Amino acid sequence: MYKTVKDFFLDGKYPVLVLYLLAATIATLQAYYGGEKKFDNTALLYTHYNNYLIFKQSFVHLKEGADLYKAYPAEYYDLYKYSPTCAFLFGVFIFIPDGLGLLVWNILNALAVYFGVRALSLSLKQKNAILLLVLVELLTSLQNAQSNGLIAGLIIGSFALTENKKYAWAGLGIALTAYIKLFGFFAFALGLLYPQRWKMAAYSAGILFVLGLLPLLVTSPSLLMGHYQSWWQALQNDYVPNSLSLVGGLKAWLGIGVSKNATLAVGALCFVIPFVRWRMFNMYRYRLLVLSSILVWMVVFNHKAESPTFIIAMAGIGLWGVSSSLTVKNRMVLACLALVLTSLSTTDLFPNFIQDYFDAFSVKAITPVVIYGVMLYEFIFVPKNVFEAKSVQQ
Repeated sequence: MYKTVKDFFLDGKYPVLVLYLLAATIATLQAYYGGEKKFDNTALLYTHYNNYLIFKQSFVHLKEGADLYKAYPAEYYDLYKYSPTCAFLFGVFIFIPDGLGLLVWNILNALAVYFGVRALSLSLKQKNAILLLVLVELLTSLQNAQSNGLIAGLIIGSFALTENKKYAWAGLGIALTAYIKLFGFFAFALGLLYPQRWKMAAYSAGILFVLGLLPLLVTSPSLLMGHYQSWWQALQNDYVPNSLSLVGGLKAWLGIGVSKNATLAVGALCFVIPFVRWRMFNMYRYRLLVLSSILVWMVVFNHKAESPTFIIAMAGIGLWGVSSSLTVKNRMVLACLALVLTSLSTTDLFPNFIQDYFDAFSVKAITPVVIYGVMLYEFIFVPKNVFEAKSVQQ
């Protein structure tokens, strides 16, 4: 029975796609019909799809010339923290009723991950295994109407496009992630893995410039400049580490407080390590490992990492699982630990008192940090012939 179910999902072309569409539909119904709730100590009530309203209303504020980055408690809780370009692109949802718009948004996020992974040069079984590993985190992100699925999918899809020498489309995909969340800019480093890096850089720069000016279709140059200044200021003032970030985790695990500058320095050093071994860039398996490390790095060193963000890390862990030099058994053990401790630890499979313990010690963040450490070990110490000897197509 187990083998039949496993083969059904790992060897089939469509069962995982159905699961992804089902996850998007369930998350939409839960949020849309979930009633109202309070956030923190606020007296006002807000919908369970509050994040979607933040995105949607940002276009209204952009078009009206209002400050994108001030609070609008009568409309939604929290602040808009994305770019003016992102606000402009969300204008497509203005003409759609909230229920339908939320469904379209969630399906877009789900399909971005699905088709991003499906575009990789891997076996069908490997692609389905990655997608199944990511599924729980995808649902978490969709339940919060977050954009993290879209970011993960665009980065993975852009990598696949670069592999197929479609540099302009790859640059567009990564540029879109950067305008959604600023850490998407780090994915441009993937271009260093290819001989056509300068060509890719030129495409990317041009696309970034054009995307950055798109809001001029509904606002003035002076207002747009003010929006970018406000966006940068908002990001500068937003350094309060969450408990699921590496900084927050170190405080929970060891009682160690780490400064912002020290975190940035360590993060920068870790980020460049995979790019030192430039003679490995001609190996697909190594390039795939670099992609996985960037995805995990974006969460491990993101001081604002929260539960819905971990779909990006789990996608990276899934890719690491098919590109790592470790034995299959060791990869399986670490991937299963990530599934349990990172993805399932925040679900109702665990009683509340256990979840409270997990929250207090930032358990969700442990396995991505450990696996990222394993990646760094592989980048530094694993010899070239090991990557040459084993194909990623296993």
